[in-house]
Amino acid sequence: MTEHSTDGPLLGPAEIRELAERAGIRPTKTLGQNFVIDPNTIRRIVAAAHLSPEEHVLEVGPGLGSLTLGLLAASSSVTAVEIDPPLARQLPETVARFYPEAAPRLSVVEADAARVRELPRGTEPTALVANLPYNVAVPVLLHILETFPSVRHGLVMVQDEVADRLAAGPGSRVYGVPSVKASWYATVSKAGVIGKNVFWPAPKIASGLVRLDRREPPAGEELRVPTFAVVDAAFAQRRKTLRAALSGWAGSGARAEQVLRAAGVDPSERGEKLDVADFARIARADAAVPALGADAPSHAASRPGAAPARGELGPEEVTLREPGQRESSPDESTPGGSSQGERQ
Repeated sequence: MTEHSTDGPLLGPAEIRELAERAGIRPTKTLGQNFVIDPNTIRRIVAAAHLSPEEHVLEVGPGLGSLTLGLLAASSSVTAVEIDPPLARQLPETVARFYPEAAPRLSVVEADAARVRELPRGTEPTALVANLPYNVAVPVLLHILETFPSVRHGLVMVQDEVADRLAAGPGSRVYGVPSVKASWYATVSKAGVIGKNVFWPAPKIASGLVRLDRREPPAGEELRVPTFAVVDAAFAQRRKTLRAALSGWAGSGARAEQVLRAAGVDPSERGEKLDVADFARIARADAAVPALGADAPSHAASRPGAAPARGELGPEEVTLREPGQRESSPDESTPGGSSQGERQ
């Protein structure tokens, strides 16, 4: 039975199963399809998102719409990005059926969130709420934060292990490329764990909630890609000293040491000890230290280990799937059947 309360209508197990059948979805572990069936979990996610009534929410991976209903009750509008055509088509019908007064405040974009560049609604999004499977979590998150600077804060649900990595600080065992790159855009913290039994069918893994609060980047936009190139190189060989790890990126170990000393960084240190501001200083120093030898690369973006054009992927991250391609190993990903997040 649909539950009505001050936070709007919330879907229960019967509604979720009916909506899945209506969309032609029969969830299986092989396809990695899991749906939130617990209204209290939806309440918890919405509360953790810290939304205001004036908020314009960008939701990535709305799935069957259980979280969408909760977000509409807590905000001014929701723009939902869904890659799966049947789910994208059904979502407006679901809202019109269960929460008709909120239907005009919903926009649905059928697109891959890793490639979306603009949204139809005139008001820019101020908050992000997303359910992201493991193999696209970091690239999609970085893309959204870069593409939509109007997003001031957010809450994402990912595999619990990924949540720990995103929220990790320097010196942590799980601190790495995702941690550093996310911190370029935002202050990142873990907001909780979502157990397995609130999903249908129940997955074998737990999910983690990650909170993001937009911050000023440590350097200008012109240094973002060079900084990400340094990060990629440093963590590609994380057990090595920075002098050794950055030798290919810098052109030689000697030049790497020069750049590091110019940045005020100990060449014998390891990348896992540096924060994003340290990496930005290294990128800035690189531009000021001459190349050693005629054949040495002249800038970080042309060196081995440099970041891709948008600076979103790194050696600790994974390749994006093409639109419509489903996960092959659902038990090692965040519960979610679409490539953008959990189907709810």
